[in-house]
Amino acid sequence: MVAGRLAVWRRHGSTLASCTPVPSRDPFVIAHALSAASSSPVTATPPSTGSQLHARSVKLGMAGDTFTMNHLLIFYSRRGHLACALDVFDQMPHRNLVSWTAMVSGSMRNGAPELGLQLFVSMIRDGFWPNEFALASALGACHSTVAYAKLGISLHGVAVRVGLDANPFVGSSLLLMYAKHGHIAAAERVFEDIACKDLACWNAMLDGYVSNGCAYDTMRTVVLMHQRRITADVFTYISAVKASSIESELNFGRQLHGLVIHNMFESDTSVMNALVDMYFKAGLKETAIAVFGKIPRKDSVSWNTMISGLANNEDEKEAAGCFINMSRCGCKPNQVTFSVMLRLSGAKENASLGLQIFGLAYCHGYSDNVLVANAAINMMSRCGLLNCANGFFCNLSVRNVATWNEIIAAYSLHSCSEDVMRLFRSLVCFGASPDEFTYPAVLSAFQQNHDTKNQEQIHASVLKHGFASCQFVSTSLIKAKAASGSVQSSLKVIEDAGEMDLVSWGVIISAFLKHGLNDDVISLFNMFRCDCAEKPDEFILASILNACANSALIKQCRCIHSLVVRTGHSRHFCVASALVDAYAKCGDIAAAESAFTDVSSVTDDTILYNTMLTAYANHGLIHEAVNLYQEMMQLQLAPTPATFVAVISACSHLGLVEQGKLLFSSMLSAHGMRPARANYVCLVDLLARKGLLKEAKCVIEAMPFQPWPAVWRSLMNGCRIHGHKELSVLAANQILSMAPGSDGAYVSLSNAYAEDGDWQSAHDSRRRMAENQVHKVQGHSSVEI
Repeated sequence: MVAGRLAVWRRHGSTLASCTPVPSRDPFVIAHALSAASSSPVTATPPSTGSQLHARSVKLGMAGDTFTMNHLLIFYSRRGHLACALDVFDQMPHRNLVSWTAMVSGSMRNGAPELGLQLFVSMIRDGFWPNEFALASALGACHSTVAYAKLGISLHGVAVRVGLDANPFVGSSLLLMYAKHGHIAAAERVFEDIACKDLACWNAMLDGYVSNGCAYDTMRTVVLMHQRRITADVFTYISAVKASSIESELNFGRQLHGLVIHNMFESDTSVMNALVDMYFKAGLKETAIAVFGKIPRKDSVSWNTMISGLANNEDEKEAAGCFINMSRCGCKPNQVTFSVMLRLSGAKENASLGLQIFGLAYCHGYSDNVLVANAAINMMSRCGLLNCANGFFCNLSVRNVATWNEIIAAYSLHSCSEDVMRLFRSLVCFGASPDEFTYPAVLSAFQQNHDTKNQEQIHASVLKHGFASCQFVSTSLIKAKAASGSVQSSLKVIEDAGEMDLVSWGVIISAFLKHGLNDDVISLFNMFRCDCAEKPDEFILASILNACANSALIKQCRCIHSLVVRTGHSRHFCVASALVDAYAKCGDIAAAESAFTDVSSVTDDTILYNTMLTAYANHGLIHEAVNLYQEMMQLQLAPTPATFVAVISACSHLGLVEQGKLLFSSMLSAHGMRPARANYVCLVDLLARKGLLKEAKCVIEAMPFQPWPAVWRSLMNGCRIHGHKELSVLAANQILSMAPGSDGAYVSLSNAYAEDGDWQSAHDSRRRMAENQVHKVQGHSSVEI
């Protein structure tokens, strides 16, 4: 019985209020009143109207009249009273096709797709063939989850059998069902088979394209509609604007904006929201703000779009100001608003703003909302409040797998591998299934802490849960294994992953390069060229050139250079910089100059100039380095800290102390740039090489950073050159206090004592080195064959 299956949906206790009775036994009068009430706005109809009319129909003996009860079903479902509609439906002695259709569509309208599908199946079992409204509603229910995809295909068969597959109403729902499940080709075939395509059909096809990221097809279809003089509506423009955002087709988007103005759709909030989002994604913040200002009735989506756009640009103050204006304008923030603001606070590591936003979310009753809770955990962890994040997580009443992923990622961010494993085990124990985002969050903890045992356990779990072929997971697994130097294990993961895309190969090659596996990077690149049909992009080529530079492989470098030319990347600044660096580190400064000249003639880029400056400085071509710096200033290229590292190093090699000191001071005075740690190392080296040891020591003591081994090492080298025992001993002891395994510090300390004739202290230094099991790293040379 339908009654037995639907009992769970019933609710009782409707309150009757006063209402003017309908003094007639004519079923058409009550049906007309119900129809008028269901069609009128909710605010214009008293809440008790339906109950009063229902009571009147029962009192007048019309409870068995199918015509009247159908109108009552429609009224209840349109007013959101699905339980009341189910009660009426269950008590009807005679049901016709309209009765079943009203319940199927009513279930869908009230967010109960599973119930709608159960009713649809029961309708067919009772011998009723569906009409276009019932069939379209059932197809709409199949949009929601992947589990209903097969049922949707069966419903397509039903549509063909009853001759409704070419119906525009059914066809629209059918093509949307296919599109929502990713079968865009099937959706296109359904669209072509619709006999008389109305605007709703075209809009459904556009929506299907957009939901599958087929931006070009969306724009092509919009142009076709325009050519066929099909008048676009709000939904057409929303889909078209979204497509231009996906494809980054700003010119097309501006044309759409012109049509929106021409056809007087500027008053529609949804269209204007889409335009604001498009301009933000195109990087035109001022235009987006101007369009936002023209929205006459801003809703929560308008404000959220604005705040999200500012947050993506990391405009912290402007996003906070927009958030305040939203409340001042009487629009209440929702879970999306709080989520965006919390994640922005985390990205900017602004704990003060983040905690204030969290307090507001709590006051508005959103602290237990999953979206807000996940963002709060993210904010706290990024602001260093890891214990607060954990405490908040433990007190949450509702957690989904995304919440677990956030807290795992929080501990991974701080390299707490043991806590990460504890949380991962808890996730599994509580019955939640890890997804493709869980494993990368867990594995990122092992990229700093080389916990091989736990890493292998996670690898086993990946295989067990069938994620070995997921590129996102396999890439993270390879990065973790590369961090621990497990090259063979990494290659096995690549083999298990099957075919990988260009991005995955780029991430893997970059991971191997980061951990110094230069020879393996070359092997991986050769494997990539055999397995992947795509050409290498600029990131892969730059990584390979960096590997050649690190190993001084000049022949490989020249081979990669020829590939760079063939793939058309020779003038990409990222690749060109890597090429200049590779040639310079391989000792071919002439080739480095040639590569630099080829690119600098067509584009001026600070990174490219910095690379050439460093090459000149490392090769002792001091005058060339100084001249290139002056050329940068003439071109008005904004220097970076790396620029001054190179040029001050050049001054240090040539002994130009005053010029080097002037360049260092100009960082703040002329360019408004605070010197970085590397700049202080260069200044100390400049002074120490010239024998100004006390001044170099004063720089170390006065700089705004705590001293670190590299800066003391620069002072120690100067002391060795100029024979200053006391400062040399001081610098060496400072290095050993911070880096007890530094073999160079022990050797320099021993040499300082020996040069002063203090052989006992020299011997003691060597003995301490042996006791601490510190071995002097042997130098080596390599020859490329």
